[in-house]
Amino acid sequence: MGIEYAVNGDARIAYETFGTAGEPLLLVLGLDYQMVWWPDAFCERLVEAGFHVARYDNRDTGLSTHYPQPADGSPWRALVGRTRPLYTIADMAADGLAVMDALGWSGAHVLGGTSAIAQAMALLHPERVRSLTLCMSSPATAGVLQTLRYLKFGIFREFRKLPKAITSEQEIDNLVAIYRAQASPGYPFPEKWVREAATLSHTRAPRDPRTTQRHLAAGRAVKLPPLSGITMPTLVVSGADDPMLKPSAGRDLAAQIPGAQFVEFPGVGHDWPEEIWDDVIARMPR
Repeated sequence: MGIEYAVNGDARIAYETFGTAGEPLLLVLGLDYQMVWWPDAFCERLVEAGFHVARYDNRDTGLSTHYPQPADGSPWRALVGRTRPLYTIADMAADGLAVMDALGWSGAHVLGGTSAIAQAMALLHPERVRSLTLCMSSPATAGVLQTLRYLKFGIFREFRKLPKAITSEQEIDNLVAIYRAQASPGYPFPEKWVREAATLSHTRAPRDPRTTQRHLAAGRAVKLPPLSGITMPTLVVSGADDPMLKPSAGRDLAAQIPGAQFVEFPGVGHDWPEEIWDDVIARMPR
């Protein structure tokens, strides 16, 4: 199936599916990553495990609707709620529901990668979420100071060292470098796939670093209910060697969700090494 579009208000949301039958599963990424950063091979592995898989571009990324930049701020100003939001995390959660509606899904399992949006779906629309798997994530309900405590700031210094890209090839090189900085130190770096994904991502829509600011501002625009209100089966997966988030981020997330299962993989960073796919899929609640 090729690219299809769902509509939520003024946003057109690009999505695509893998498989034709099985348990509905919605893949949700955070911040400004396009859906192509969910590896095709991983999606096919999920189909083999009995899921009907949908992935989509969040608003402001990829082939979905893009928005103008507010005049005020930076990513850090947005993180502390000092940037005027153009939309909210509730809108972004509703984008995922629009994809489910377009597919005729009354409910779905939700797999979130570094995604506060997946948590918002479960909190604001629990009747639509059958189960929740959260990877590389921290509590979406954490305040500013606690969120800052979860971060490892060394990686942001690495990002600032990236050269200013002039050509498309340089833009792609920077995307590869960003992914490499987050990658799992205990596993081989998937250079070929990362460069293919970076090239496709750039071809679909060149990365706009200000999208990160707009997404962060959206997250601060709505106060979500406590995570203790999540009642569906939940799995939280963290990398013990995540270069962006401290181990306490995933542990605290799991501790705040009643009955959540927590698993921490040694050698795993802020990414999805293929070597852990089968283990994670086997643990996902059904």
